[in-house]
Amino acid sequence: MADMSASATLLVLAAEEFDKDKVTPGVLGFIVFAVMALAVWGLMKSMSKHMERAKMVGREDEEADEAVSPASSSSAKE
Repeated sequence: MADMSASATLLVLAAEEFDKDKVTPGVLGFIVFAVMALAVWGLMKSMSKHMERAKMVGREDEEADEAVSPASSSSAKE
């Protein structure tokens, strides 16, 4: 019980010393920042995965073009 009254006293003292003109982000600000950071991390990871897929599709298209091009160019020469 003595601990509860001591913590209550500290809260009252902290409230009296609190500068109402000073703005602090507090816990809510930290939570919002953490959620935004996780969202950016997830988006970057997803973008990286999509870029790798685009590179693979591009390589497949180039290989298909190369496979078609020599056949059509050799028949054009004859």
